[in-house]
Amino acid sequence: MNAPRAMDDERFAKVPQVTLLFWIIKIAATTLGETGGDAVSMSMNLGYLVGTGIFALLFAAAVVCQVRARRFHATLYWTTIIATTTVGTTLADFADRSLGIGYAGGSALLLTLLFASLYAWHRTLGSVSISSVSGPRAEWFYWVTIMFSQTLGTALGDWTADTAGLGYLGSAAIFTALLALVAVAYCRTALSHTLLFWAAFVLTRPLGAVVGDFLDKPRAAGGLALSRYAASAVLLLFIAACLALFPQPAARRSH
Repeated sequence: MNAPRAMDDERFAKVPQVTLLFWIIKIAATTLGETGGDAVSMSMNLGYLVGTGIFALLFAAAVVCQVRARRFHATLYWTTIIATTTVGTTLADFADRSLGIGYAGGSALLLTLLFASLYAWHRTLGSVSISSVSGPRAEWFYWVTIMFSQTLGTALGDWTADTAGLGYLGSAAIFTALLALVAVAYCRTALSHTLLFWAAFVLTRPLGAVVGDFLDKPRAAGGLALSRYAASAVLLLFIAACLALFPQPAARRSH
């Protein structure tokens, strides 16, 4: 009785199809990662290191559940994505501020780690396409790569908003424009769709980071000074509504 279902599950990856809804939820999740991470490290006064430890444990637990799952589960997948964004927020803030390496140094380090992860993944399994994410090894590579991309995105967002002096809205406009260019390249050029996917995945994180900062930072710093808890709750409810109203199919596996 279970054999046909098992064979059917093998045709699909354990990630969702990449659609417009995917990117809408991804941006909301990255914004939630910023407000949620700041709520724990700043509003609760736990600090970046303790916050990173808490979110790292949640991230590890979510990845283990994701890898052990036999097929794609949208709620579990997006829970894991949110875990990567929160740990990315506190980890980037810890590296940039507590370790004193600055936004430029943190961004350079994280970009190196991201490229190293993608390189190791490709060398080991021959593909970094999300349609190949099904076996445990591919999934671990996928989630480690995403964690590096989320952390890099936080550092990039802080760098453009603070060091480059663009502010939160200016930075949001820059990253939105870059995402639009990636979309045009996807539709109008022969560039690798896998390359463009990862470019878009990285760019959505700093967009979410600066939007999150705009929502919860003090007015004197250019923000709206909204409650981090309230903003996080609204974003979480929005993501939950998207998942409930618009079921996401799994991506078909590549062969």
